[in-house]
Amino acid sequence: MNLTLTQRLSLVFSALLLACCGASAWLQIRSNDLHEKEVVQSLSKNLADHIAHRTTLMDANGLRPDAVRQLFGQLMMVNPSVEVYLLDNQGRIEGDDAPAGHVKRGQVDLTPIRRFIAGDALPILGDDPRSTDGRKVFSAAPLQLNGQQPSGYIYVVLLGEEHDALAARVAASSVLRTTLWSMALVALLGLVAGLTAFGLITRPLRRLTDVMRQFDAEGEPGTQPVVPRSSPLGRRDEIAVLETTFAQMADRIGEQWRALTRKDQQRRELIANISHDLRTPLTSLHGYLETLSLKADTLGETERKRYLAIALAQSVKVGRLAQALFELARLEHGNVQPALENFSLVDLVQDVFQKFELPAEARRIQLRAGIPSRLPNVSADLGMIERVLTNLLDNAIRHTPDDGAIDVELVHKDGKVSVTVSDTGPGIPAEQREGLFERPLNAGGAQRGGLGLLIVHRMLQLHHSQIRLLDRDAPGTAFSFDLPTSEKPAIASAPL
Repeated sequence: MNLTLTQRLSLVFSALLLACCGASAWLQIRSNDLHEKEVVQSLSKNLADHIAHRTTLMDANGLRPDAVRQLFGQLMMVNPSVEVYLLDNQGRIEGDDAPAGHVKRGQVDLTPIRRFIAGDALPILGDDPRSTDGRKVFSAAPLQLNGQQPSGYIYVVLLGEEHDALAARVAASSVLRTTLWSMALVALLGLVAGLTAFGLITRPLRRLTDVMRQFDAEGEPGTQPVVPRSSPLGRRDEIAVLETTFAQMADRIGEQWRALTRKDQQRRELIANISHDLRTPLTSLHGYLETLSLKADTLGETERKRYLAIALAQSVKVGRLAQALFELARLEHGNVQPALENFSLVDLVQDVFQKFELPAEARRIQLRAGIPSRLPNVSADLGMIERVLTNLLDNAIRHTPDDGAIDVELVHKDGKVSVTVSDTGPGIPAEQREGLFERPLNAGGAQRGGLGLLIVHRMLQLHHSQIRLLDRDAPGTAFSFDLPTSEKPAIASAPL
C-alpha cells in the first residue's frame, strides 16, 4: 500500500488503541471477576467449617446419609449459587444433592483444599465437580468423627451452576450492552482525538515535505520556496529542528550549485580564451614557417633570419602557455603539495630580480626593493614562492610602460612577512577586478587577469594565504600576500 507517513501513523495508532482498549477491557473483566471471587470466598470461607461441626450430621455409627442429603438440599435452596459435596480422604465424592447427570467428575483435587485450610492468600480455585475442566472458588473443612483423624472433607462450591446461568442472563442484558457501547464510544473518541493530534503534529512535516518537493537547486534564490525556520522556542522540537536544518542545507546546496555554475562558466571562458591565445601564435608560426618553405630560394639572409626569429618567438609563447596550463591543471587537481622549508625571502627576491634585470634594463624600468634591516626567515615552499614572485614581476613588467618602476616591499608584522609588488602601469579597470583571481580574462596575459595570476592564487591557497589586489591613490597596480615566519631571523642584505 502506498500510504503517507500520516496515514501509516494513524493506522498504527488505531491498531494500538484498539489493542489497548481490548486489553484494558479484558483486564477490567478479569480483575472484576477475581475481585468478586475473592470477596465471595472471603465472606463464605467458614461455611464448610460450620457445616462440618453440625452434630445432626453424625451419630454413634458415623455420618447420617439422610441428614447430609437433607442439609445439602436446604443449603442449596437457601442459596442456589452454592453446591455442597462430601469428599473422602482421597477427594472422591461420597455425597451430594446434585440432579442426576450433573456431576461430571467423581474426584476432586485435594491440593487447593489443603491450601485453603492452611490459610493461603485468596482467591483459591478448586475443581468444579459439575464440569470436566472448570475451576471455581470454594469453601472446605475437614470432617472429623468422634475427635478422630479426619475421615473426609466438606467441599462447598460457592459459585455454582445457578450463578453461571444468572451471570449469562445478565451478560445478555441491556446493562452489559450499554457498558460495551460506552467503552466503544470512549475508544472512538480516543481514536478521533489521536488522529487529530497526529494531524496537528505532522502538519509541519507535511509542510516541509511540500517545500522539499518544490526545491530546485538550480533555481535562483528569489524563486525558491520559503523554507520554514524554527523560532528559539521550537529548538527542542525535532521537526522544527529538521526544518531549520533543511533550510540551512537548501541554502548551502543552492550556494554550491551556483558556485559550480560559475566554475563551469569560468572553465568555458578559460577554454575559449586559451583557444584564442593558442590560435594566434600558432597561426603566426604556421604562416612564417610556410613562407620560409615556399620562398626559401627567393628570401634574403636578413629576411630569413627575421622570419625564423618571429617563428621562434611564437613557438616560445606557445610553449610558455602550454607549460602554464599544465601547471594550473596540476594545482587544480591537488597533485601538488607544498614542501615547507625555512629560507630567506630577501635572497629569493634578489634572485628573482636578477632574472628580470635584462628585460627591465631594455625598457628602462627600475626594479626597487624595500627591505627592513632585520627580517626573519619564512616557512614555505621555496619553488612555489619563487614562481609566485616570478609571475607577479613578469606581469608587472609586461604592463609597465618604459621608464616606469616596479617596487617589492617586505614588511614583518604579527608573525608574518607581508610581500607587496606594485608597478606604475595603467592599473586594472574596475570592471575587471571582480573575480580577477578566479577567471582569466585573457589566458595569454593581454589583460591583467591571465593564467599567471590563477597560478599565483592556487599556490598561495596551498600555503593558506591569499593574493590581494590593493586599492591605492597612485597610478598602477599593487598585489600583496603574507607568509608565516620561522623562528630564526635573517639579516637583510644590502638594498637592491
